[in-house]
Amino acid sequence: MQKFLILALLFSGVTLWAQGPMEKDYLAVEDKVIEWRRDIHQNPELSNREFKTAEKIAKHLQSLGIEVQTGVAKTGVVGLLKGNQDGKVVALRADIDALPVTERNDLSFKSTVTSEFLGKKVGVMHACGHDTHTAILMGVAEVLSKNKDKIKGTVKFIFQPAEEGPPPGEEGGAALMVKEGVLQNPNVDAIFGLHINSQTPVGQVKYKPGGSMASAQRFVVNVKGKQTHGSQPWGGVDPILISAKIIDGLQTIISRETELINEAAVISVGKITSGVRSNIIPESAEMIGTIRTLDYDMQKFINKRMEEMVPAIAKVYGGEATIDIQTSTAITYNDLNLTAQMAPTLEQVAGKENVSIHKAITGAEDFSYFQEKVPGFYFFLGGMTPGNTESYPHHTPDFKIDDSGLLLGVKTMTQLALDYLNM
Repeated sequence: MQKFLILALLFSGVTLWAQGPMEKDYLAVEDKVIEWRRDIHQNPELSNREFKTAEKIAKHLQSLGIEVQTGVAKTGVVGLLKGNQDGKVVALRADIDALPVTERNDLSFKSTVTSEFLGKKVGVMHACGHDTHTAILMGVAEVLSKNKDKIKGTVKFIFQPAEEGPPPGEEGGAALMVKEGVLQNPNVDAIFGLHINSQTPVGQVKYKPGGSMASAQRFVVNVKGKQTHGSQPWGGVDPILISAKIIDGLQTIISRETELINEAAVISVGKITSGVRSNIIPESAEMIGTIRTLDYDMQKFINKRMEEMVPAIAKVYGGEATIDIQTSTAITYNDLNLTAQMAPTLEQVAGKENVSIHKAITGAEDFSYFQEKVPGFYFFLGGMTPGNTESYPHHTPDFKIDDSGLLLGVKTMTQLALDYLNM
């Protein structure tokens, strides 16, 4: 019996070594990561209001002996872990905020939290998976803190608030973190981030070199006409008609002038405000919309054509119009050299058959602001239960993530950091 136990232990040791020298640390942290994720999911907080979430993160990092800075970009937390050897500095980022969405699924840890958003009482939910990102990076911090001898350099953990956008009138998110110097002291050489995906099966990883997610620009068009009675349109200038013609014209920029074989691009009008009565042609109209681009040259071209087209169309119909375009998120651009260097790490950790290149996504991510300053690599992690026939999109009340996918997130982020520092 004793001989059998010794052989069993030896076999266990060989298996552990074959899986990797840190496998025991990964397995030890998995249940904690799931527990952290569920607790954060059940207690979500809106952008720039992530006070309890930040406190939970800071306490955990401090318990690991990691140098901690709080109050970064209002509620952000930054941890610094120095390895036993000198070297480069790599940053790992997780976003921590939730959305004004009322949860509608049957999870035992579903959110019942309510808050105020834009003057209205709303439900609050981690409907985009930021709870998983936070828990994963907390797990990465724990694994790396136990393996300082393998760290050739420094790891900076960036827990970022307000990725979904700060409240009106406030600064926040990655842009404010960069402004406050999060990529300095010490200077970051490269940054990595991930996003869970509810429509990609657990165990799979996807990435795209170059433009991975779109830039988001907000535009406002103000149209000025001439008010008149609805029964006598010839007595005025109809700003609603002009608005319709402008919308139609803007779509031709995409369908007839933009080289879509290079990258995708989108112009969408999401709101029109005009008039007060059915029998009055109003004096003015306002349109608000979004522009999504994955290439900066294409963005410049589209912006230029919109600025030319809007006043010109209004003039043709006897009115006036102005357009104001503001960038809210840059292009999430995976540095080509860094992506080529790090893609083999994903294949090593997840298995080559589970790693693939995805098509560009017209959604936006403010991780892009970090990538504007230092080389960055951003990838997607599967969070859908394998074999599931129904998955719910992000930002919806029924959104779900399978906890079994979190450990792969810990492994990929940990190994990306170690491999980069050892290059």
